[in-house]
Amino acid sequence: MTATAPAAEATVRKSSPGAARGPRRRTGRIRRIGLPYLLLLPALLLELLVHLVPMVIGIVMSFKELTQFYIRDWGTAPWAGFDNYSVSVDFDAPVGKALLHSFLVTVAFTVLSVGLCWLIGTAAAVFMQDTFRGRGLLRALFLVPYALPVYAAVITWVFMFQHDNGLVNHVLHDQLGLTDKPSFWLIGDNSFIALLTVSVWKGWPFAFLIVMAGLQNIPRELYEAAALDGAGMVQQLRRITLPSLRPVNQVLVLVLFLWTFNDFNTPYVLFGKSAPEAADLISVHIYQASFVTWNFGTGSAMSVLLLLFLLVVTSVYLAFTSRGRRTAQ
Repeated sequence: MTATAPAAEATVRKSSPGAARGPRRRTGRIRRIGLPYLLLLPALLLELLVHLVPMVIGIVMSFKELTQFYIRDWGTAPWAGFDNYSVSVDFDAPVGKALLHSFLVTVAFTVLSVGLCWLIGTAAAVFMQDTFRGRGLLRALFLVPYALPVYAAVITWVFMFQHDNGLVNHVLHDQLGLTDKPSFWLIGDNSFIALLTVSVWKGWPFAFLIVMAGLQNIPRELYEAAALDGAGMVQQLRRITLPSLRPVNQVLVLVLFLWTFNDFNTPYVLFGKSAPEAADLISVHIYQASFVTWNFGTGSAMSVLLLLFLLVVTSVYLAFTSRGRRTAQ
């Protein structure tokens, strides 16, 4: 009887629900923790195949003397070390001087485009906060440039910028008489203005959409209280709207900067394979260095330098904005 008592007690302990609940609870917790990672696995694999693997291959190519003679089997191309990088940053040589000019043009283009996109988008979003007849239709019209495919939108501007029968010259020269003669917009110095116009026209609706969404989170009571205190529209904009939109604007400016600095579709469709010197963006310049001159090693080195520049600028910008946010708090 004494021997059977522990056996019976163990049998009762095994059959009790509390004893089996522990392993089941741990298994359920493991499944809950691992399920999000399992769902993210296909996206991570696609990201690896689409972005990371070509990035690594591009970095390897930047250290090779990869020209048209090794296109069929680029793995047999001889190692060049840092020669491609030295050629790219040698600003006294033709290759480095051209790359520096393209970089400066891209910086000027990006600053102007991002600034104008933010300014026009913010002004339109603030204007759209008031209720009036036809506001919904006007919002939809504002988003048309952003919704159009890039090729269809830019090719329309190509026809509008034509010298002889383009709409731009017809309005500026024939109708308004602002110019002495029809201008060439797709060649020469005016190409920078044409590129900037298309970029702003295509990009400001995105800023409008983001700022308009951010304005929805600002309580209307703040504006009503400010109006009772005698604050005008400009003071409300400075004291309420812009400070409240600071987190939204920080993300918006960064996204616009990255998109604009890396923009390839707009200048390529607007000018073709060889962009004018005044509108020689660095994305098109790297394309020409790689696929026109068939020097993929130098083109890859330029791409890696561009990647490093964007990483440094993004890190500095995020650090600066994070410090400003902590100081404000």
